[in-house]
Amino acid sequence: MNKWVTIKKFSEASGYSEDAIRAKTKNGTWLYRKHFTKGPDGRIMINVEEVNQWLENTAA
Repeated sequence: MNKWVTIKKFSEASGYSEDAIRAKTKNGTWLYRKHFTKGPDGRIMINVEEVNQWLENTAA
């Protein structure tokens, strides 16, 4: 998988719903320019490597 993927691709691969992903980007759970960024066209892109690290570091 690429380092940066669309919300749709990340949703398909991770099992998180697209709405859950958008919520994490809006409520500050995932950090802008670390876990996600916006492309020049305004599209939100998810950093798979950073989100995987986030999962590993926050797993209970």
